Amino acid sequence: MFSLQQLFRPGDKFFDLLEASAAEARNSVQALVRMLKSSSPPPALEDLVLSRRKEKRIAEEITSQLVNTFITGLEREDIEALSTALYKIPKATEKFAEHFIAGSQCARGVDFSRQVALLEQATDAVQAMVAQLRQIQELEKIKELNDRLQYLEGEADKFMLDLLRDLYSGKHDPLKVIVLKDLYELLERVIDRCRDSGNVIQHIVLKNS
Repeated sequence: MFSLQQLFRPGDKFFDLLEASAAEARNSVQALVRMLKSSSPPPALEDLVLSRRKEKRIAEEITSQLVNTFITGLEREDIEALSTALYKIPKATEKFAEHFIAGSQCARGVDFSRQVALLEQATDAVQAMVAQLRQIQELEKIKELNDRLQYLEGEADKFMLDLLRDLYSGKHDPLKVIVLKDLYELLERVIDRCRDSGNVIQHIVLKNS
């Protein structure tokens, strides 16, 4: 059975494709930041749609390369699992944006900056973890990044509870409660997708160390 070091040799296209996928996941979050800061009514989805489509093309290229490349053992499944996990980040980000635009009347003036800041940090960590696969023997660095992801996801969970307490306080219009609860949960899902990607990478590293 090939080791991951053998599979992902310097210059190997799978490295490049996975890193491009992680970069596009981060780009989708940056597009979301721009959309939330936009003053144009309604906000535009174009950048988010483009990012998700780019991510999908990368995922399809990874699948194509796997079909046409001789790989033994479980490494094929590892690559597919990570590719799928990374694709879910821009997909979930676009879903939030769609709901944000649909519920813009209720979401106007709502501050999402704290959740988005956590999300930016999470995608930064994912991108660094994917890049670190080139030095897979550096277990401590990858563990440190994954611990950071787990921490960010935990902070997002705690903030979500604070937001729900406010929503359920009875001082908000019922429709606004429904719309904001949906949006808060969708943002939390994006962070969860980042955590899931980190878990896949951690699994790959531990299995091949």
